[in-house]
Amino acid sequence: MSGTSDRPRAAGLWRHGDFLKLWSAQTVSLVGTQVSALALPLTAILKLNATPFEVGLLGSLQYLPFLLVTLPAGAIVDRLRRRPVLVAADLARALILLGVPVAVWLGHLSMGLLYPVAFLVGMLSVFFDVAHQSYLPALVEPGQLVEGNTKLQLSYSGAQLAGPGIGGVLVQLLTAPIAILADAASYVGSALLLVSIRRPEPREPRPDAGGGLRADLRGLGQDIREGTAFVWRHALIRPLALATGTANFFYLFGMTGAVLTLYAVRVLHLSPAQLGLVLAVGNVGAILGSLAADRVLERWRFGLVMIVCSVVSAVAISMMALATRGTALPVLAAAVLVGETGIVVYDIAQISLRQAATPPRLLGRMNATVRFVNWGPIPVGALVGGALGQTIGLRPTLWVAAAGSVLPAVPLLLSQIRGLRRLPEPVEPLEPSASDTDESPVAETVEPDGPAVSAVSGERPSPATDRGAG
Repeated sequence: MSGTSDRPRAAGLWRHGDFLKLWSAQTVSLVGTQVSALALPLTAILKLNATPFEVGLLGSLQYLPFLLVTLPAGAIVDRLRRRPVLVAADLARALILLGVPVAVWLGHLSMGLLYPVAFLVGMLSVFFDVAHQSYLPALVEPGQLVEGNTKLQLSYSGAQLAGPGIGGVLVQLLTAPIAILADAASYVGSALLLVSIRRPEPREPRPDAGGGLRADLRGLGQDIREGTAFVWRHALIRPLALATGTANFFYLFGMTGAVLTLYAVRVLHLSPAQLGLVLAVGNVGAILGSLAADRVLERWRFGLVMIVCSVVSAVAISMMALATRGTALPVLAAAVLVGETGIVVYDIAQISLRQAATPPRLLGRMNATVRFVNWGPIPVGALVGGALGQTIGLRPTLWVAAAGSVLPAVPLLLSQIRGLRRLPEPVEPLEPSASDTDESPVAETVEPDGPAVSAVSGERPSPATDRGAG
């Protein structure tokens, strides 16, 4: 990037007013989302006497959009400015959630209403998440990406820690539908903060395809293929996606998450309140990881930190499997703390690396493709974890998950990531050609320990064009 940029320098995002508005919007929205994550199923349970299957279906519908619409969402986001997408997603989620307390007051609440609410809110969350990660590079300096992602991750970690507790208090004092109303209000507050951002967002130029709806849909399919091909061919982003997807299969959202609650209650005999305390204390690790990531990634070799943090979950799950009834509280809390600390540092590193290695016009499709690869294994891992827990037992299933959690390091060790000393310089924006073909200019980002890496394909140039690291 040019040294003449008028964006605030890396001296401090604390003085970057527009970033602070984005950060505040995300924080308000995330806390509200955590409230609804508890209040929505409680509404089904307390107001409709929902069965376990109905509650499980309600939860699955919240994650189903990440499999169904993530890829087209990325292509759509790349055709639009990102901030209007964020505002629209916030306001639409608020309006949909408002229907739940209104239905309660009118006496028309049913599972038939809650199911589409869960799905639609999940779908809008897909668009918000894809646009959110794609918007940050347009708002801050390239050298501020790690700091920006660190602060945004801190909000996510804080919401994980505080949101369920706030939701529980609201449900207890005001009933579950009113707690959902509070979430709707949080989305409105987030939208207002986003609208107040002053920095104009450039729109990447796109060729006019013409030909009406059919041609536009064909173009959308081409955009999706371009995004998936970019991720698959990229020497840095492909191993990141494979490693993160593998980790999600085995850890808290996947195989481990499927058996952890049953293991804590039936094997270690923890009460629900004790389990909640374990998770609250353990989630402090997410805060610690958020606070430490910037300094750790700056001081230590970037690639080495990523590889080490990718296997920290194996240590955490092993600690869980070693817990006994007498040591359950401290050991489980320590396990979650260790796991969350490592995972948050890894997440900040991999998001920053993806953003730095991707041309702006491909950010939405890249994030969508990676999100699809990352989240796709979660329901499969949960299903496998439940099946193993039923057949071989809960503690043995944790040992299987612990062994599998070493695997995310493999694609990182076999890639150029292992040699990274620091975050590579972000690629320059690409100017698409008239036909938006492969003849578009190709930017390069230099890998600190080796030859240049193409920022578009991720492949090394031919030896005749290698420039070295110097």
